[in-house]
Amino acid sequence: MKVKNVMKCWSEKDTGEGALNSRRNAVVLTRRTFLAEAAAGAAVAGLPLAGRADGGGMRARLEAALPLKAPVVPKRARKLLIFDLNVGYGGGHASIPVANEAFTLMGKKTGAFETTVTRDPAIFKRESLQNFDAVFLNNTVGNLFDDPALRQSLLEFVYAGGGLMGVHGTAVAFTRWQDSGKEDWPEFAVMLGTRGASHRAADEKVFMKLEEPDHPVVACFGGQGFPLQDEFFRPAGTYSRERNRVLLSFDLTKTDLSNEPHDGCYRADKDYAMAWVRQYGRGRIFHTAFGHHPAIFEDPKLLPFYLAGTQFVLGDLPAPTLPSNKLTPALRGQERLGWRLGIEAYTFHKYTFFEAIDKTAELGLAYIGALSFQKVSDTISKNFTPDLTDDELRAIRLKLDAAGLRLLTYYIQSIPGDEAGCRKIFEFGRKIGIETFMTEPAPESLPLIDRFCQEYNIHVALHNHSQKASPAYWHPDAILKVCEGRSAYIGACADTGYWLRDGIDPVAGVEKLGKRLTTLQLHDLDEAGPQGSDVPWGTGKGRVEELLLKIREVGNTPLMFGLEYSKNWLTSMPEIKQCVDFFDALTLKV
Repeated sequence: MKVKNVMKCWSEKDTGEGALNSRRNAVVLTRRTFLAEAAAGAAVAGLPLAGRADGGGMRARLEAALPLKAPVVPKRARKLLIFDLNVGYGGGHASIPVANEAFTLMGKKTGAFETTVTRDPAIFKRESLQNFDAVFLNNTVGNLFDDPALRQSLLEFVYAGGGLMGVHGTAVAFTRWQDSGKEDWPEFAVMLGTRGASHRAADEKVFMKLEEPDHPVVACFGGQGFPLQDEFFRPAGTYSRERNRVLLSFDLTKTDLSNEPHDGCYRADKDYAMAWVRQYGRGRIFHTAFGHHPAIFEDPKLLPFYLAGTQFVLGDLPAPTLPSNKLTPALRGQERLGWRLGIEAYTFHKYTFFEAIDKTAELGLAYIGALSFQKVSDTISKNFTPDLTDDELRAIRLKLDAAGLRLLTYYIQSIPGDEAGCRKIFEFGRKIGIETFMTEPAPESLPLIDRFCQEYNIHVALHNHSQKASPAYWHPDAILKVCEGRSAYIGACADTGYWLRDGIDPVAGVEKLGKRLTTLQLHDLDEAGPQGSDVPWGTGKGRVEELLLKIREVGNTPLMFGLEYSKNWLTSMPEIKQCVDFFDALTLKV
């Protein structure tokens, strides 16, 4: 399918009379002309007039195009915040009111969610934002708000497990649009997974390729690619398949880019991703690089796709998010099983946490745990504790994302039993996006801790050392006793190395714990008993394969399979790699 070739790529850096010169019809569009047409909702060649926002007619078309049902039944009543403020971009895209109406009607018709539409930045105050499950920044061009507290609130909302959805112009949200698109919030660009507004003709014709036809967000297309006409922003800036799970892209076998100029729109790698999902901390992100014209949001083939993406960011539609370039057959298998293998930072505690991140990424893993007594980095000469500043936590978030890793667990010796002390720990957990605290608190503190677990949606896994060091938690029976009457947020972090040294059969231990096994610190020892020391998984007395198969048999999925190797601290990478290879091979076998 031929595309409309142009001599110049239009980007957010073009100013004044920067022109888009179409070879096909020799029409020159200035930025001023473009803004005027966008505000007026002008139809473009090849796009149906049904794409125009014309009140009652629009609603009738939407009613006819809406999907009949949602991909999944929501787990609870869901609320989607739609924010459509534009700054420095005239009246904004003509598609904005159509998308607002489409999502509002779609949520009502399917029962999947209800919407609140606003342009008031005050909605991003924490006390307001906490009433929503996800935020849809609807073609939000420009510097939406400057208030650092509001930006921090949005960031923490997402990182702690909220959803974020963007379309098209969202790629230049929080930029100084009138100042050549100058970056104004770099971490937002990282979170979204792209930056920039470089595009060719406003009515470009392409053919979309399904990168993963079976992925839940694109399952509505029935495995078939499709032609599409719109204005397509080329992925740039923070975009990377090392961090994004790409779902749609230009099909280069059916989209003619043979005469594409080598300009700001051109990508030497030909990676023109148009839709992806990703995670930032616990947050779920969904973005499409199209959505310029109103017709996009009246298309009965695209609305189910947007509905699936919305249910993903709301937290109802489970969908894999491991970055595209990380995927191996073993990792795909682990996604299907729900198994997440990560390095427990104690394995590399002789190094800084940033060095542990690098080593974990080198092993090809996607997950990591942290601990409170490890130095953060050479430039942050503090331990990784709840006393870190927001700037220091930002550095950690960015380091994790650059490595394509997520932080799942965090070890802290104890959680205080008083209200203020407990809240401080859980606030820290929210800000850094962890799912599970591994800890050994006083048993009498568990009622308070359980309440905070439910409030913050963070698990607590009770860790065992030896019988002498952990009298309340050393044995599976002891864990089950203290968990009586507690919510499912309270469970066990089973350290199988200590089990083996204390004479506890690890296979019987995980079977006894059942669903109370929250996370695992997995070891294999050369011998059972007090003198046992770590060896690569599958080569010792730990019955590691049987243990993993037993976990699957009892129907439990720990929040992380923690790889903790406690030997040869500075030279253990070859043995750790053997453990990873063992886990991968078992995954493929299962």
